[in-house]
Amino acid sequence: MSKNEPVSSPEALLQQIDTDRPLPPLEQWNPDFCGDIPMRITRDGRWFYQGGEIRRPAMVKMFSRILWKEGDRYFLKTPVEKVGIEVEDVPFQVISVERTGASPECLSFTTSTGEQVVAGKVHPIRVELDPLTGEPSPYLLIRYGMEGRLQRNVFYQLAEWAESHRINGRQVWTVSSEGVQFNLGEG
Repeated sequence: MSKNEPVSSPEALLQQIDTDRPLPPLEQWNPDFCGDIPMRITRDGRWFYQGGEIRRPAMVKMFSRILWKEGDRYFLKTPVEKVGIEVEDVPFQVISVERTGASPECLSFTTSTGEQVVAGKVHPIRVELDPLTGEPSPYLLIRYGMEGRLQRNVFYQLAEWAESHRINGRQVWTVSSEGVQFNLGEG
């Protein structure tokens, strides 16, 4: 395959991207849009291509490294092409959290693809409530405007660490990371 030849399959993409190196400079790449491909990321973080689930962790990790968001659309982007994919909710799943005893305290999250993200000004936590059930959906900004959904066990861990504050007469539960306070909910 020549350097300027468009990528036509997930296997060809996998050969182009080294998943053990730092993230590629996606913000510097401006390839032509080549159309949509039959790939989607489900609400629970599973990746599908042509209807079948992608079960190779290296392939999912590679795709996550070239994932790009513009407006409400998601793309896989290489230096030579950009293809649209479907994302049901958000593209990342946050599977664990650790907190440091440093001052200020930091909350370090890990995604299912192995990315480490420390919550703070650049990577805020937000909680969206379902208007019908009141059930919380917690998210963390990962990169390039893309978020990860905190899995239930991670949110429960944050809830254990949360501190209660009274703000405008309401009891609010918050956690802090890098000196930034994040609201987890009222109660």
